Amino acid sequence: MLVNRALCHSWLTQVTFRYHANIASRLQACRHNQPTQRFWQPPVRHFHAHRPRSSNIKPNLGEPAADGNTVPTNNVIKAIAFTGAFSVGCFAGATIMEYENTRSMIISKAKQARFGWLQNRSIVDRDSWWQIKQDVRRYWDSLSPGDKTFAPILVCNLLAFALWRVPAMRTTMLTYFTSNPAARIVCWPMFLSTFSHYSVMHIFANMYVLHSFSNAAVLSMGKEQFMAVYLSAGVFSSLMSVLYKAGTRNPGMSLGASGAIMTVLAYVCAQYPETQLSILFLPTVTFSAGAAIKVIMGIDFAGCVMGWKFFDHAAHLGGAMFGIFWAHYGAQLWAKRISLLNYYHELRRTKQK
Repeated sequence: MLVNRALCHSWLTQVTFRYHANIASRLQACRHNQPTQRFWQPPVRHFHAHRPRSSNIKPNLGEPAADGNTVPTNNVIKAIAFTGAFSVGCFAGATIMEYENTRSMIISKAKQARFGWLQNRSIVDRDSWWQIKQDVRRYWDSLSPGDKTFAPILVCNLLAFALWRVPAMRTTMLTYFTSNPAARIVCWPMFLSTFSHYSVMHIFANMYVLHSFSNAAVLSMGKEQFMAVYLSAGVFSSLMSVLYKAGTRNPGMSLGASGAIMTVLAYVCAQYPETQLSILFLPTVTFSAGAAIKVIMGIDFAGCVMGWKFFDHAAHLGGAMFGIFWAHYGAQLWAKRISLLNYYHELRRTKQK
């Protein structure tokens, strides 16, 4: 099913704007202009069931550790423990990042107000390289918060995509950038596989969907909370895939960012269920975001029940459930970081003395 997002008009006006005035002015202009439609495709996470077959590739650490369709219980326990520890680490890191970003911004503004006249006097001494850096900085500052957050995610996915094209890296990519519950290495592939795409269409579809919905999610959550949710959701969706494959005794390799992207999609649809979407080739046929996420989750649920193998439906469904959960309870959970912020503030102030 191919659907699109109605841009700005009915959606971003509902978002609580937490950023600088240029964002507000940009969105205000967008409300008064004729909205243009942007189309997206459902995110895709590929699943390849493990089947005994001949191969000229020698076994490596990414190959199944047990014969047949058995998933070792120890691997499942490792996956659960890794998901919990990784998620806690992501949200703790996001809290510290939020503190450091706020502190850096305050210090930068204070220096600019105090020494701005000195910088203006020495501007004639700057070379062309300095001018290029200033142009790049101005362009970066002109981007929306969603685009600034999307850019590093896109770069990481493109790097992993390029590594798949290097023959010498093929064994490493199979070992660490595909998630397989029957492999000897289970934990880190659950995370790294969320940046891994093998085909051009796969990475294009996923990145297009993420870019379409990231701005609304970032404006709603803030970039630090968004990154914590995105990374944690990627690992959580991998865990759901591991549990499903272990339960059905059908292990296999999975890769793709769609589990995390489904979290972003489900979060936005749950937050703004009345947003109108349309089918790619039938733009006049519209329906609400709330109805769309229900249909998508219904298809993934049917895929899990029927045992469809083309997509990793368990990862999709796990990511969607994570997004809906965060839309309803995320604000309360994120507010609990205050104690960690206070502790980190005291720790940093003590070190400075």
